[in-house]
Amino acid sequence: MNKYDKGQSMTSQASVAIDQSSAPSPSHWDASVADENQRYRSGAYRLLASLLRSSPDQAMLDHVKSLGEIENGNDELSVALQMLGLAAQHCDVETIDDEFHALFIGLGRGELVPYGSWYLTGFLMEKPLATLRDDLARMGFERNEDISEPEDHFAALAEVMSLIIDEGVQDPATAGMGMQQQFFEMHIGPWAGKFFEDMTSASSAVFYRSVGRLGSAFIDFEQQFLTMRV
Repeated sequence: MNKYDKGQSMTSQASVAIDQSSAPSPSHWDASVADENQRYRSGAYRLLASLLRSSPDQAMLDHVKSLGEIENGNDELSVALQMLGLAAQHCDVETIDDEFHALFIGLGRGELVPYGSWYLTGFLMEKPLATLRDDLARMGFERNEDISEPEDHFAALAEVMSLIIDEGVQDPATAGMGMQQQFFEMHIGPWAGKFFEDMTSASSAVFYRSVGRLGSAFIDFEQQFLTMRV
């Protein structure tokens, strides 16, 4: 089995990490900025994973607040990142926790269902999940039997994508852009944009409207970036 460890990537809360420098442009690529682009992408996936895995604690909220102080461009991704930080500055942990439960947990089911199978088929635990499990096994991930949550939760997919990107920086031959594009196009691209669009208009969303805006902008960025690079 390779160094991917599903026990880490699919069950733990993602670490707080996003480069606070200027967001990379998918049209600006050369050897000197390749690693910076990859670090930014990995950090963005981890940030989204952390915010969607569970309601942010105070440390995480403080980190997100700091993003509102960054002036890093006028493109939608940069603006969305700054707007998320500004939204965090006007929220507290308890209010966001209530919002998180209304959106993603609820009484029986939250307003949003953050699973690929749901968006692709209208049901949970359908064929897209089975395909994902086959791909994760092929990539070396092992299911943690203590976790009942399906693997096609967006947070889990974002954590995996972050690990693939990090691995690609260290060893492009085993986890390069081709693998990243394949995983994205199969398991994230077909539905994540609609999920984040729904988040921006959800009646229970306040802080998470800004998360939805960032997610939408980042998915658009990834679609351009991965198509251009492969």
